[in-house]
Parts: sequence; C-alpha cells; structure tokens
Amino acid sequence: MTMTFRVEAASGMPVWRPDYALARERGILVEAEEASGLALVLREDANALCLLDVRRLAGPIASWRRVSGPVFEALLAETYVEGVRGAQVAAADALLQEELQDGGPAGLDLPSAEDLLGSADDAPVIRLINGLLAEGLRQGASDIHLEPYEQALVVRLRRDGQLAELLRLPAHVAPLVASRIKVMARLDIAERRLPQDGRMALDLAGRLVDVRVSTLPSRAGERVVLRLLDKARAGIGLSSLGLDGAAESVLRQALAQPNGIVLVTGPTGSGKTTTLYAALGLLGDGTRNILTVEDPVEYAVEGVGQTQVNPRLGLTFAAGLRAILRQDPDVVMVGEIRDAETAQIAVQAALTGHLVLATVHTNDAAGAVTRLRDMGVEPFLLAATLRAVIAQRLLRRLCPDCAREEPLDMRLAAILGLEPGAMVRRAQGCADCGQSGHAGRIGVYEALRVDEGLRRLIHDEADEARLADHAFAHAPRLADAARALVVGGAKGGIVGAEEAARILRQEQG
Repeated sequence: MTMTFRVEAASGMPVWRPDYALARERGILVEAEEASGLALVLREDANALCLLDVRRLAGPIASWRRVSGPVFEALLAETYVEGVRGAQVAAADALLQEELQDGGPAGLDLPSAEDLLGSADDAPVIRLINGLLAEGLRQGASDIHLEPYEQALVVRLRRDGQLAELLRLPAHVAPLVASRIKVMARLDIAERRLPQDGRMALDLAGRLVDVRVSTLPSRAGERVVLRLLDKARAGIGLSSLGLDGAAESVLRQALAQPNGIVLVTGPTGSGKTTTLYAALGLLGDGTRNILTVEDPVEYAVEGVGQTQVNPRLGLTFAAGLRAILRQDPDVVMVGEIRDAETAQIAVQAALTGHLVLATVHTNDAAGAVTRLRDMGVEPFLLAATLRAVIAQRLLRRLCPDCAREEPLDMRLAAILGLEPGAMVRRAQGCADCGQSGHAGRIGVYEALRVDEGLRRLIHDEADEARLADHAFAHAPRLADAARALVVGGAKGGIVGAEEAARILRQEQG
C-alpha cells in the first residue's frame, strides 16, 4: 500500500504528516520534524516496512520508536485534535454562512460520527460540532453550553467547575447546530417548544465518550447543554479519589459492613457519583449482586446492574428501589434520596440485610442526619442503620508551572484562620493552563463515622452542632482539609487561598 502524505502549514513551517485515518490504520505518527529529518512513532503492531514509504515520500528519518497501543492512541489524539479544534471550527463558521445563502442546512440526516478526528464528512455543521466536541474533550471539559442570543450563538465550556467562553458564532447558526445535535442524539428535530433529553456515543481516537444532551426552549432559540462523560474516568479507584487517611479508613470500614447505609453528601458537581462508583468498584469482586437506580446512569460499570429512573413512566427512585429489592441484591446504590418514600425504603432495605449506598444534598456530614430525620425517618431506625457519612467538595488545583508565592492578605487570612502575611501560592495564569491559573481539581472530605456515642445522640435527636462536635472531636472537617491544601503538610500549596476561602464561605453561610 502506498502511503500518501499531506502538508500542513499551521505553524508557518511545512510539516509532513499522514492523513488521520491512514496514520491510525498503519500505526505510524509523525511526532516532530527535526533538522536531520522526521521523528516518528510506531504502534507496537505496525509493520516497520512503512518506514521505507515515509523515507521515499517525506525525506530522511531522524529517529523512530515503538509504543504500546494505548500510548499511540493518546499521542494520535493529541496530535490531530489541533486541526479539529482550530481549522474545522473556523472553516465551519465561514462555510455555514455560505450554506445559508445556498438554501439551507446540509448533512442533518447523517448518523453520528464514529470517530471525531477521522470524520471525512465535509458538511459544515458536522465539522463545527465535531470540532467543538473534540475541543471540549481536549480541554477536559465536563459540559459544553450552546447559548443562543439575538446577536450571537455563544459556546462556553465548563472546565474544573468554571464556565469560560470558547467561541461566538452568528446567531443564524443556532438552529442548524441544535438540529444536527438532535439528530445525533435521536431527538425530535421538529419539536422546539418542549425540553428534550437524549444521549449519544462518540469516539475520539479510541477514547470512548458518552454525551448527555439536554435542550431547553428559550427566548432566542433552543439552548443545548452537552455533558461529556468520559468512560476512561469511570474506573477510578477508591485510593485515587484524594481521600485523606482518616476519611478513607472510615469509608472502607463502612463498606466492609454486611448491611447499613453509607451516605455521600455535597452540592451538585462535587463528585459524589464518582465516589459511589469507586465504592462499587471496591465491592464488585464477583461475589455480590450489586444493583443501582440512578438518574441518569452516567457510566456503565462492569458487573453492576444499573437502572435509570423514568418518572414519565412511573419509574421513580422509590419505585426502582422497591423493584430491585426483589432481585436478591447484596448491595444497592440509590443515585439520590430525594423524598420521604425513598428514604423509608432505603432504611428498610438496610434493616433487612442490604448494604445501601446513596447521596443526599446537604452542606456537611452532620446535616445528612437531620435531613433524613426531616424526611420522616424515625431516629431509632436511623441510629440502627446509618454506618457513615462522607461530605465532599472539589477544589481547583493550582497550575504547577505558573503559581507563585505571595503573602496572604488580611481578608483571606481572617476567612482561613491563618496569620496575615503568611506565604501561600497564588494562581497567575500561563499558556499551559489557558491563563486560568488552575489545572484539574482535587477533592476535600470530612467523614462522619457512626460509633456507639454518635448512635446514642442520633437516637436522642441531638441537633447538628452536638453531632458534629462528637464526630469531629478528633477528625478533620471540610475547613481543615481545605486549609491543609493551602499551607502545611505534604499537600500544602496545591490549592490557592481564594479557592479554599470559597469553600469556607459556603460553610460559614
């Protein structure tokens, strides 16, 4: 097979590289162009004879190396995603305007792309959406927001919990983009008056991603939010969550119990579901029947029976939980305890010998106890069944390349309970972190272990303050965990003072 190459000049210098599809098929990648020739990467199963084709077509080879399949796929995506996010998005913007003059949208009846980087379709709408999805995945975004206004379609990415504008497109592009996304997610493209929800599966150079799609009618058109669920993140282990020693010990001891309730609390987007999936991974050793009821099922977990609620059909959390208890489960996971009925069934399941994992929306661990009591759970039943409560938040990590030490001002020192003038690291912003000053996030936790003393307090309907005083007399709270990431200890300097203060303000409020 003859290997054909193309020339790109995005950097101002001609760079020889094969087309994406051919590079993946033959397992060869141009890593760099050096003065003495090309630097190549070969997949472990690639035929070395293709080097002869490269030398004949592109000139001398300075070096080459073999890598494993997963490493090659990662390098391939990193190399080619630049073209998708830059050239495709820019070209699609211009072509969409031409397309409107030519009589309407093209390519809306095509199936979703099998591989975003390898899509050969020239339809501008498809190229635009593929470019946006590839850029969102490249930046590690959790959501892509497409927001129509009178003057523009604004595209924003949520990265590390913060929204930032990525792109502005002409306002007339909005209905074309919304229609194409609806086709990809198998939604009704003719229905623009009601909200719709769907999902689609994508591939980025072997990286499988589920995309949850939500549309919402607004004054200027349909708003679309794409939640990116990277399957590579589903297999995270309990030890990789960032739990400190005390919190991890409490959680592991609770999961080792044959029955009872283990709760994870925190606001939306604090990583509660990730913690529960990590717990399921620890429990899923093949000897237990593990069933879940979720809204929605975010990641497929091998060996776990997962059910998604559907209120329109009557399949609520309570109905789903009641049904799976007839499936002889050992472990049950409830996506969220939202109402009294679900709470009562969860307690009854724990009393009858099941281990129940669930989330609750409260500010801290002690608040989960009073929340369940407010739902109507009898204190004596709660005392008998509750094993542990984990409260958590996610804080943005400082970029290791640009963070600089500065003295702590009086305002932040008062919030953090530190000495004014103490040297702490502060976000600056550089090219590597997109000028945000942050790269990734880390969890902070507090763990409430239900011992005999706390069980008596729960039984006697003690208030939150008394519960917290007992539970955290010798254990760190969320505020302590946040401070430890700012100054002191092995993890000091990972988080900025402003980021830790944001969590502490929530706690004080």
